[in-house]
Parts: sequence; C-alpha cells; structure tokens
Amino acid sequence: MKRQYSFSGLVLIILVVFLGLLINGTDIAIAAPNTSTIYEQHTIHSPDGIGKYYMGREIAKVMGHTGAGWLERPSRETEEQPSKIISVLNLKPSDVVADIGAGTGYMSFRIAPLLTQGKVLAVDVQLEMLDIIEFLKKENNITNVEPVLATLTNPNLTPASVDLALMVDAYHEFDHPREVMQELVKALKPGGKVVLVEYRGENPFIMIKRLHKMTQKQVRQEMQAVGLVWRETKNLLPQQHLMVFEKQAED
Repeated sequence: MKRQYSFSGLVLIILVVFLGLLINGTDIAIAAPNTSTIYEQHTIHSPDGIGKYYMGREIAKVMGHTGAGWLERPSRETEEQPSKIISVLNLKPSDVVADIGAGTGYMSFRIAPLLTQGKVLAVDVQLEMLDIIEFLKKENNITNVEPVLATLTNPNLTPASVDLALMVDAYHEFDHPREVMQELVKALKPGGKVVLVEYRGENPFIMIKRLHKMTQKQVRQEMQAVGLVWRETKNLLPQQHLMVFEKQAED
C-alpha cells in the first residue's frame, strides 16, 4: 500500500534526515585522526595568548628578541632577586646546567662562574637571542656557556647529559610544552633536577599579565604528566615560585 504524507509530515522527515546528517558529520569530525590530542585550539581567546590550550591553560605569546632590553634591565635584581635563585641551586663545580629559554643569557652568565669544571647550555629557539649570548661570551671572555638552538618541540640536548635544567619565566610560553619537557627529561641524568621559576598565579595582586603567571597546582600537574616528581617549592622570591622537580633514577 502506498504511504501518503502530509506536508507537515514531509517537513518533519526532512528535518530528521538533516539533523541526522549533522550529527553523523559531527561524529565523523570527532573521530577523525588528531595529531595533537593533548592540545586544544580556541578561536576566541586572550589577546595575550596564542589560543592554544594545554591541560586547561592557555599558552602565552612569546616575548621576542625585541624584548631583550627588558631582560637586562638594571632593576631586575631588585624586582626579582635572581641571585637568590642561584644561591639555592646547590650547584657542583662539575655540573652541566641547561638554561631553557635562556634569552639574553642573563641567568647563564651568572651561573657560569660557579661551574669551574662544568658548563651552561644556553638553550633558546630564537637565533637573535643566541647571537646576543655569543656576543656577550666574547665580550666578557666566558668559555663555559654554550648557545644551543632549540626547536619548538625539542631543546636539542644530548640524552642523559644534564644535571639541572633551569627555566626562569619561560615555560608558560612554550608552544609545545609536553614535547619539550619529554625531550628534556631524556636529557636529564638519573636523579637530575628541573627548577622552574614562574610568577605566582595564585596572587591577583602581582602585576603581571595573567597568562604570564602560573599556579603551583598547574605546574605540578604539567610536570607530573612527563614523569617528573615534585620535591619542594621555595617562596624566597618576592613574586615568583621556585619549584624543584626530579627525574627518578632508573631501577
């Protein structure tokens, strides 16, 4: 028997079919292979970020080489007291230290004199920053600071070669934080440490842009994701956390 449909019935059928196609299309899009399932990309986002989210945190825009003067500002010691960072690193003369996101080498050149038998690997993704480091090396006759050109996903360090990796106000800008940290963990010797300094995200009265601050909870969550073990947090700095993580020795 031939079925007859009213006009309203036909409209309903068309709507059902159309919605079914939309739903199926959405399912297909979700199921499609994703090369980076650990990140989310948002169209609407903070003007201070890149719209890319990692573990709920929007990644901040990188401060380019044009900001080199800010890194070397005379007031930095008073405002941030970086000499206190160095005083608690417990460095040995033979240590190899990786200064990740070294910028102009502000921290690298202050650590280098302590490593009389070791060296600092000044790692950055910007050639312009490494050129500044190379110039300052020659200008000050410093031989144990080695500039290292990194990529967005890899610090380009030799496996099991680093005693301590230091990141001062840099990690929150990493474009691929998971990949960089995974490679950095490989570069650490067993028992090697990561020291991460970030402006305290818990404190709204610290006058730094929100995306350029991190909470302890967020940092610990992201470091745990790559197998690093939190050891301690030192609040000796005026505005920043100093968090210490360790690579567990292999059994």
